Amino acid sequence: MSTEPGTTEPDEPGDRADATPDAETAEDAGAEEATKDAAAGAESADGASDLSEAQAELAAQKLERERIERRKAEKKGPVTAGAKLSGTAADLLAAVRAVEGGQKPSATVFAEPEPAPRRPAPEPVRRPEPVAAPVAVAPSGETVGAVRAVLAEGGAPQTLAPQVAEALGEGAGDRLREDPWQLLRVVGVRPEQADGFARALLGAECGPDDERRGRAVTVWLLEQAAVAGHTALEMPALTAALAQRAVPDPDEAVRSAVAEGEALIFQDALDDAPPVAAATDVEDDEEEPERPVRVLVGLERYALAEESLADGLARIVNSLPKDDTTDWASAAASAPRPAAELIRAVAGDGLVLHTGGEAARAEPAALVAAARALGLRAYAATHSADGRRRFAALLDGAGTGGAAPDDAGAGGSAVVTVGGLLAGAEGPGRDAEGAFALDLLVVLDAPQLDVETAAVLVESLPDGARLVLSGDPGVLWSAGPGRVFADLLAARACTQVSSRTPDPGPLGELVSGIGIGELNQVEAPGKEVVIVPVRDAGEAVHRTVQLVVDSVPRAFGVPAEQVQVITPGHGGAAGTRALNTALKERLNPGPGRFGGFDPGDRVVHSPVPGRATPGRVVKADAEGLHLECAGGAVVVPKERVDTAVRHGWALTAHQAVGHRWPAAVVVLPGDAGTALSRPWVYTAFSRAERHLSVVHGVEQMLPRAVAEVPPKPRTTRLPALLKAQVPPAG
Repeated sequence: MSTEPGTTEPDEPGDRADATPDAETAEDAGAEEATKDAAAGAESADGASDLSEAQAELAAQKLERERIERRKAEKKGPVTAGAKLSGTAADLLAAVRAVEGGQKPSATVFAEPEPAPRRPAPEPVRRPEPVAAPVAVAPSGETVGAVRAVLAEGGAPQTLAPQVAEALGEGAGDRLREDPWQLLRVVGVRPEQADGFARALLGAECGPDDERRGRAVTVWLLEQAAVAGHTALEMPALTAALAQRAVPDPDEAVRSAVAEGEALIFQDALDDAPPVAAATDVEDDEEEPERPVRVLVGLERYALAEESLADGLARIVNSLPKDDTTDWASAAASAPRPAAELIRAVAGDGLVLHTGGEAARAEPAALVAAARALGLRAYAATHSADGRRRFAALLDGAGTGGAAPDDAGAGGSAVVTVGGLLAGAEGPGRDAEGAFALDLLVVLDAPQLDVETAAVLVESLPDGARLVLSGDPGVLWSAGPGRVFADLLAARACTQVSSRTPDPGPLGELVSGIGIGELNQVEAPGKEVVIVPVRDAGEAVHRTVQLVVDSVPRAFGVPAEQVQVITPGHGGAAGTRALNTALKERLNPGPGRFGGFDPGDRVVHSPVPGRATPGRVVKADAEGLHLECAGGAVVVPKERVDTAVRHGWALTAHQAVGHRWPAAVVVLPGDAGTALSRPWVYTAFSRAERHLSVVHGVEQMLPRAVAEVPPKPRTTRLPALLKAQVPPAG
């Protein structure tokens, strides 16, 4: 590793789907931070005339969740005897019940049956096509107007009216007047702001002990916990946060929220804790001691997702066909040695976890190629379009161009994005029962799966299909709630294959050391790694611009548009906002006449939380801002530009996950030390393919973060649910 105290010129001698605007800090928040501000707005899908992929994916996930809810309700509902009988059998049962009840049986039961009607010829089975998702219906003008009047009466910004109307639905004005704290359902509104609004509307009737306030703040805290990555909160953490928000009786607030169906309570056994003997008046040696439990409170949507995910994973583990005639042995024998172990694992198990760095992706590529050579419908799904491009190149090298045996040109490539697969825009489509028409699915970038996406994905797999989750466990977790990949690894509920293929070169050596908590000095004869010390944030911005505009392009032949700047956060003197302003001034100066953007600007498009796609501004017109993202055209309506589009010369590590660039400049200003953790440093440093420059102003805080700051824990229920349904492997 080279250190250059006096210059930023690396050619001279001596030389975290972003989820939300503040997702970088939200990802690392613990349970005690669930009371912090909401992320600055959830991005919506594009409003182009044709349905966008993001809209289609959201609608597909909504429909899938509804289907899951119906299945859950059916499981919990009472079973009616004879409910599945039909025809004569059903009539006979009805007659028996009539006799038992003292009634006369129907005469038609014993009548001669009429000739069966002629059966029409069945329609030919057609391959299901992706169904266009319904476009969300905007609230009526009358509803928005009613909300605007209530907001004005309470002194709240009337610009919130469309968001309130969308959150509360028809009759939103009356609902808001009856319960002013419903304003907290709008992203970005804080409890103190809702309190002021309520005081203006209710006057003397408003108080901190209002039951409506307690319920609303409880739900708001659970939503903030979800932004921080938790799927539930432990009861003590939630009640403590409620007390901090001046809720007089936190326990009663939680009970009220549960009674109204706005939250759910769970009890998970603490298997690692010693049993506690129950207190009794009379000693009873035969009484079993009580096993300690932890009480959790969560929102229904995440509880349902975790339960559905556990159910789906158990189904995959248990539905592997026992009479499988696929010749996996020959495929493993002919595969490279690192991939052979993965192929053998997939041959014997329906669910397999695969861990490794960038170079290890060649192993799932060999698996997909081998499976397709055996005639199986095998597909790989990546987190980003850039990941799809890189994995497709590996697949080509493994001996397949990507067309499945039965694709017939429809659907095409063996490599898709997770969003495109769920939306039906990419991949094999679905069979008559709504399941993916495939035999093997390999999901790359698995740590980026949040619990809802993972649940929909797993529920969509047919019985007998195999699932491989592959990823680098050292990177930042998903922007959305849950830690699916980490929970599965910890639960040891299925076969795990750890790659022994290291990432090559000085960059690979540096990143591998960070993964085990060591920030090592590495030999970089080709200046693959360069350290640029700085004294303050102003110097950090200056040196960063110099590296991107001049030094890296001149020394390594990497154009400035292929050099990516990564920094810990959006704010601050050296955050993405400041760096993007400085880089735009040098690389594409302009007045920003289209909502702050000009044609040629590098941007990042976030149509939905947790997904960030780098792109470039093409033009703007009455339709909105036209972007080119991942080789496709995207139109962002002008009212969505400020929430869905950011300048993209500088990104956060969360925005950069799933992407790699020929060169990366990681900026660590002096005020960023507290935001650093081992996963953040690992993710940021591993985005570079050929060259990494580190603009270093945090001194000893960097090695301390790598050695001592692991990811902050997330509270989830998936491990307990898996333990109840899937026994540990082996």
